[in-house]
Amino acid sequence: MAVQGFGNVGFNTAKLLHDAGYKIIALSDSRGGIVDLRRQGMDPEHVMHSKLERGMIAGVYCVGTVCDMENYRAISNHDLLALEVDVLIPAALENAVTAENASQVKAKVILEMANGAVTPEADAVLRRSGAVVVPDILANAGGVVGSYFEWVQNVTNSYWPEKKVLDRLQPLMESAFEQVWTASRELKTDFRTAAWVVATQRIAQAMEARGW
Repeated sequence: MAVQGFGNVGFNTAKLLHDAGYKIIALSDSRGGIVDLRRQGMDPEHVMHSKLERGMIAGVYCVGTVCDMENYRAISNHDLLALEVDVLIPAALENAVTAENASQVKAKVILEMANGAVTPEADAVLRRSGAVVVPDILANAGGVVGSYFEWVQNVTNSYWPEKKVLDRLQPLMESAFEQVWTASRELKTDFRTAAWVVATQRIAQAMEARGW
């Protein structure tokens, strides 16, 4: 996996995936990044610790003035998008994958953790190449649900431990994915279109239930 963006979203996404056993072979922030040439995987926590010391990811593989060029090398954000990986995670800015660079993306799955990371034109290019785009409306919806949980706690003057938050979040996210997956298969369309169909149906059902 390659993760573009190493802020709150990118770091925590990379950390969760690393802890689950996935290999993170490239990471970047606004100043550039590094790629693991051995493809053994990097520990995002180690990278973050080194970044905080050095101020940039690109210097993580250096000790003093000596850099490990055999196992690691610096990489630009542009080149990171074109790496041969199974999963590409744009977690930085919108419009990261566009019509101009979509054809260079080799990942089988693009997990859109930044809002609007893939443009509509790039979506079409990726569809034709057979890549699967998990859209932002689904991929990073957990953060929105988490904000709702915060609101519930505030209005009820209560505090939920982390386990309770995760226990309530997981079935909601699993259900959302299953509904989008089912809609995608039934309508023979991509995940983004399917996600919008599911969302629109929910709004319509809620309005009908209220007699609107």
